Amino acid sequence: MADLECRVKDSPDFVKLSLAAAMTLRLASGIFYRDAKLYCLNLLLTYNQGCSANCSYCGLARERAGDYEDKSFIRVDWPTHSLDTVIERLNKDYAAHVERICISMITHKKALEDTLIVAKRLKEETDIPISVLVNPTIINEADFIELKKAGVEMVGIAVDAATEEIFDENRGSRVKGPHKWERYWEALAEASRIFGKNNFGSHLISGLGENEREMAAAIQRVRDLGGRTHLFSFHPEEGSRLAEESPCDVGQYRRIQLARYLIDYDHSDFTRMAFDDEGRITDF
Repeated sequence: MADLECRVKDSPDFVKLSLAAAMTLRLASGIFYRDAKLYCLNLLLTYNQGCSANCSYCGLARERAGDYEDKSFIRVDWPTHSLDTVIERLNKDYAAHVERICISMITHKKALEDTLIVAKRLKEETDIPISVLVNPTIINEADFIELKKAGVEMVGIAVDAATEEIFDENRGSRVKGPHKWERYWEALAEASRIFGKNNFGSHLISGLGENEREMAAAIQRVRDLGGRTHLFSFHPEEGSRLAEESPCDVGQYRRIQLARYLIDYDHSDFTRMAFDDEGRITDF
């Protein structure tokens, strides 16, 4: 173990954990408010070279100043630990409440290969269901099949932006990034074919400049493929390109969150909703 700790801390031997995950595994100090418990443990692949993407809002962006190891992500710290240690701690009694592990890729040439290794080890050495937040830029449909063979039960795809224009402005060519809108939606269709209804979904971020009509339409597009959406609220990350932008309006986020729930669980759909001249939801 001492020899392992002296090496470059790259995946698959090492992974980053969200601060909450590290606290859950007693790898970081702290307590949860009102004794809350974390039921999904988030792991992030890590490489000394960092991520080659350059998303405007992301703490891991290629052009964000600072060493990759010290960069925050979604405004929290992600300490690095060996995968051996993570698996050992997952099998302790104090982690018995963990119901799912989610492995997140970054944009790196080894990310798929290493995700498969990490997923197989977790499948073999724990009894916890596994999800992967995949990176469509570096995988294809055959890779979804390999992920399923490795024991992955669900996949997510971080489209993030509700429209093609906003995607390109913040993730694509306009920020010198490698991601393409069309490829992300192709990947959602591939995930639908391989993993099936309700076993895949998207991440979308409310507050990147879209209106509520555009976001509701994107959520409906995911649902029409058979997936569900995890909705996030934009809040600027220090040091990112969007560091000086305002957070998402809370009213906007709450209306979209309700729309997402109604669409994802088939209680309503985009065609039944009404919007005002500014694209704000007026009827669900």
